[in-house]
Amino acid sequence: MKNQNIIIVGQQPWDTEIGSNCKNIALEFSKQNRVLYINPPLDRISKIRHAHDKKVQKRISVIRGRQSGLEEISPGLFTLYPDCLIESVNWLPRGFIFKTINRLNNKRFYRSVQSVIENLGFKDAILFNDGDMFRSFYLTELLEPAASIYYSRDNMIATAYYRKHGLALEPLLIVKHDLCVANSEYLAAYCRKYNPNSAYVGQGCDFSLFDHFLRHPAPVLPPKFSAKVIGYVGVLTSARLDISLIAGIAKQRPEWNIVLVGPEDADFMSSELHKLANVHFMGARPTDELPMHINGFDICFNPQLVNDLTIGNYPRKIDEYLVMGKPTIATATPSMEAFKEHVSLAEGVEGYIAGIENLLGSNTAEKAGRRVAFARSHSWEKSVQEIYDALALVIKKKRSAS
Repeated sequence: MKNQNIIIVGQQPWDTEIGSNCKNIALEFSKQNRVLYINPPLDRISKIRHAHDKKVQKRISVIRGRQSGLEEISPGLFTLYPDCLIESVNWLPRGFIFKTINRLNNKRFYRSVQSVIENLGFKDAILFNDGDMFRSFYLTELLEPAASIYYSRDNMIATAYYRKHGLALEPLLIVKHDLCVANSEYLAAYCRKYNPNSAYVGQGCDFSLFDHFLRHPAPVLPPKFSAKVIGYVGVLTSARLDISLIAGIAKQRPEWNIVLVGPEDADFMSSELHKLANVHFMGARPTDELPMHINGFDICFNPQLVNDLTIGNYPRKIDEYLVMGKPTIATATPSMEAFKEHVSLAEGVEGYIAGIENLLGSNTAEKAGRRVAFARSHSWEKSVQEIYDALALVIKKKRSAS
């Protein structure tokens, strides 16, 4: 797909500090198309609660007309901070009041970006919605895009915040779009319940950080460990990770060091893991340090809980482990089936211990090379091409039917 105008809305703003599928997709779209990445509008509660946050202050400045909300990221790629304030609605009960105020929010959002869309000449644009269930629920009707795509990359309705209204809204939103694409087979099957034009498009991974490390290797950060290191990099949250599983591994194999790199939630901070001598918390680390930590692991692991939130997730961190050639073990889930030739899949403490012992005794340079090649096959270029192909098929169907 070339020389198209693409408008992107979603959950994550351009100035997010964490990795973002949607930003990676926008960058890939912009290689051959013009892209307008519209950030979520500021809501009233966020304005009050986070008044001193620099990001919130920037949005307030845009709303008050003190600075332009439009920024050019690169030739053909723009990001827009809307000059409107919307009402916080998720706390409202289901029903008429929520629907009415949410519709007003949608109209306010659309009016704030309409003139920019027109001034940039984004006519006959393709709308790409990265799971924005509330603020963009009516955007297909308001914007009237040439084609619309809904992107499912996480089972968001499994979270308390999105479940309340999302259980009803997301299926309706999926129906509204010409095409739904997902980064896991599980989520594609979910979308297909409501829209037959749903496709699995895989997942890309940005390896630039790892490429830089591999070209300019640095020593592993202290502390250094004399015994084998079983490591994890990522947010430590009890909603996604199995604390009892990690503790079980540590207790049964006290000679192994369990190294956890990332910020902790309250459950992790108060867990028994902090009382175990062979469990080491490195805390939140700068992103550019992560390849160094992974490089220091003997085994990488992903001790994931299996629940409604995680069961359909594409585990991007697994690609990051594999691109470093590391032996890796992870909890068996439907999404992990695609990795089974290169990742040991396990269930429970005994399964993890047996799998780790096997990996420690069977690693070879040849296996490491295959892991790297497999990870690098998961590129954003490939994933976006799958989106292009799926959209072309839908357009072809529409033309045949007309």
